[in-house]
Amino acid sequence: MQFKRPKRPVNGVLLLDKPAGISSNQALQKAKHLFMAAKAGHTGSLDPFATGLLPLCFGEATKFSHTLLDADKSYAATLRLGAISTTGDTEGEITQLAEVAVTMADIKRIMPQFHGEISQVPPMYSALKHQGKALYEYARAGVEIERAARRVTIRNLTVTRFEPPHLDIEVSCSKGTYIRTLAEDIGHALGCGAYLTALRRLKTGNFDLARAVTLEQLESRAPEQRDALLLPPDALLADLPQAELNADSAFYLCQGQAIWLPGKRALGEIRLYDTNHRFLGLGEVMPDGKIAPRRLVQMQ
Repeated sequence: MQFKRPKRPVNGVLLLDKPAGISSNQALQKAKHLFMAAKAGHTGSLDPFATGLLPLCFGEATKFSHTLLDADKSYAATLRLGAISTTGDTEGEITQLAEVAVTMADIKRIMPQFHGEISQVPPMYSALKHQGKALYEYARAGVEIERAARRVTIRNLTVTRFEPPHLDIEVSCSKGTYIRTLAEDIGHALGCGAYLTALRRLKTGNFDLARAVTLEQLESRAPEQRDALLLPPDALLADLPQAELNADSAFYLCQGQAIWLPGKRALGEIRLYDTNHRFLGLGEVMPDGKIAPRRLVQMQ
């Protein structure tokens, strides 16, 4: 009879520095195994060849992971100019090679067109769905699907190094931005083509790679030391206003009822706590001034 490994109710957010060569889900499963966690999820995948910040949510924190799916991201990327890859990165086949007769002046000239709101056509090698199947499944079968361009926002784009044929950039961007596509579009604007040879996520929302740990560091720690690395679930909602509820209000809120608190508050989402500053969950301030429960944590 196969032994079933026990699982425990772990709650919190782990900032993981994902290594290259494994998928985001594989990294999640390794961390979940180390924590012996009953429930876990990630907050927006990184491609297998990419590295860097991958926030993982455990237990009650998974209820608020959507906040990071919608958050801005920052990346460091290396482009190989003068070549085109079938996937836009190192995992594809090189289909074209060209001379790189590009100067720093050329790069500075074309970069402004990639600042602000721009249009991107999602790559075929992506997890976007078409008729229930991921686009990469069609791509692997040699089928090209027409994709509509989408609007994304590049908040900052900086050249950090240029040693032909390699170009290093740092990018801050909105959700839904494909850095592979950005690399290809930069290569097209320079007239020589380009693809990604390295990608590292530096930030997700307010979370920074400097605070992340690797899987090796996680494995080397004792169980209680691993638990100490977890941020509380409400760390995912740190940008939201908060309110403290008295015992009666907290009781009725946890029964799923909207409550009223004195004082004027802006409409929208709000963090909720009891008088002991115990996190209750996410609420929403309604037009009538009441606070309705949206996602509540299970009380321990």
